[in-house]
Amino acid sequence: MTAPRHTARATLTPRRATRAAHVITRIPRRATRAARAACAAVAVVLVLAGCAETGERAPRVVVTTNILGDVTRAVVGGAAEVTVLMRPDSDPHSFGVSAQEAALIEDADLIVYNGLGLEEGVLRNVEAAEDAGVPALAVGEGVDPLRFTADESSGKPDPHFWTDPQRMARAVDLVAAQVIAHVDGVDAAAVRAGAAAYRARVEELDGWVRRQVAAIPAAGRLLVTNHHVFGYFAQRYGFEVVGAVIPSGTTLASPSASDLKSLRDTIRRTKVKAIFADSSQPDRLARVLASEAGVDVEVVTLFSESLSRRSPGAATYLDMIRTNTTAIVDGLNGRPSP
Repeated sequence: MTAPRHTARATLTPRRATRAAHVITRIPRRATRAARAACAAVAVVLVLAGCAETGERAPRVVVTTNILGDVTRAVVGGAAEVTVLMRPDSDPHSFGVSAQEAALIEDADLIVYNGLGLEEGVLRNVEAAEDAGVPALAVGEGVDPLRFTADESSGKPDPHFWTDPQRMARAVDLVAAQVIAHVDGVDAAAVRAGAAAYRARVEELDGWVRRQVAAIPAAGRLLVTNHHVFGYFAQRYGFEVVGAVIPSGTTLASPSASDLKSLRDTIRRTKVKAIFADSSQPDRLARVLASEAGVDVEVVTLFSESLSRRSPGAATYLDMIRTNTTAIVDGLNGRPSP
């Protein structure tokens, strides 16, 4: 396995220092005794420097999205340092990283990322680190992902698995297993205990969501969203996604005039009572569509793709699901949003 590249760190972990020492001590036999001794001394210094670092640098897990970052922190606890790249109130499809953050990715003991094409702005950094030998977990690939079935994203994997708490419960186990397997020095028992405790909270949340959704008549469980983000939620709790303002699985796409007309006709036909727009994206198009549909439709803000600094709202994954569920139930039952 190729050693990870280092663009911003001069220090070495023991494992990497040993590799460096091995390279340095491969000196041609014709070299002078003094040269060989000098190179050997440098190798020893590198190894010692790497060993000394273990007392200064905790094992590091780098996570791309803030939703997975929150979950990973809950699982890992204090067993390792967790660095989250995506800031609150951001769009996972478009956020990027600085040179310093790119260096953190390359220097990680483990990278946890959503995958399935979600992090379009940082995927090349993750792939570069993987090519350099850094272990990485694409969580979405391990939770039985769905595929989009309509519009321009049809056939592509849907990356928004976190809207289904049961799939997030599976993600908890995946994160714990990879941390134990790849992060040297972590307390495996503590990580397993953290994962079990957090998974229990996620499964409890799933039951709570199901009870709240029961208040919506089955015929009224129709969703119109800013873009296709609630497919997993719909499958889990018996909803139908009848349309999206942006007919795509990514916010980087744009709707055409015919897309808007088609969705407007759908709203009129189904008489949906609310359009749900993501908090990280302007809801201007959703409001325009609501006003043009000729029906009484409320535009409701959801925290669908990012945690948020707003309070109350989505400071954690558990908060986000509770807030969204309440907003969906109230919106579809015709209760005005606060």
